[in-house]
Amino acid sequence: MTGETAGETAESQWARYAPEGVLLDGFHALKHALRFGARVPVALTTDRRAALTLAEELAPDLTGPLDALLREVPGTTLRTLVPRPHPTGVAAVALRDAPALPAAPEREAPLVVLDNPRNLGNVGAVVRLAAGAGAGGVLTTGDVDPWHPAAVRAGAGLHFATPVERRTVAELPDGPLLAFDPGGADLRTVTLPPGAMLAFGSERHGLSSEMRSRADRLVALPMRPQVSSYNLATSVAMALYHWMARFG
Repeated sequence: MTGETAGETAESQWARYAPEGVLLDGFHALKHALRFGARVPVALTTDRRAALTLAEELAPDLTGPLDALLREVPGTTLRTLVPRPHPTGVAAVALRDAPALPAAPEREAPLVVLDNPRNLGNVGAVVRLAAGAGAGGVLTTGDVDPWHPAAVRAGAGLHFATPVERRTVAELPDGPLLAFDPGGADLRTVTLPPGAMLAFGSERHGLSSEMRSRADRLVALPMRPQVSSYNLATSVAMALYHWMARFG
């Protein structure tokens, strides 16, 4: 955490860090970011007492740090700084220095690879799943920024709990890549090798030809006949649970 500059207004402090920082939209995003070591130079609330009461109930380990960090501002001020303020009335800016991706020889947990995802809410949900499951990180391809404020909001600040990066297919790290496709082998028959990358296609178009070419094996999620697909985050959850149940 970073202390405020003496005499600096909340608005000027926000303006100084927001352009290059990560928006933490809501109490839970701030809570998780702090728990996983994020540097948060500015945190605002429309009701300081309510925010600290929430901390006492849900995050007593952070009551002291939040007491020192939170600055109260009018609701009108927060609405000028944050496009859609969270119902908890809390917003903060963190510096963008997430955990580094572990090298292949040191990586046992799988990496989740999202191939050209289009929905920022899905990206955030997958980050949240990866953090909770203890995955090695989340990589995305394509033009969507996995650190977009909408993705960080959906991820509840857990981008700071696991590596999250955007790369091209050619830049993916070494290691076996299992790509999920309806024509692949049933996941229940597959043993996930240590450090595997688990690749999932976009919500609309599935796997790109480049990702298919990079894949070592195609794997399919079990699905009832006549059901066309699962939600992207649900698919990732099933794959990670398969790994956790057998090897996690």
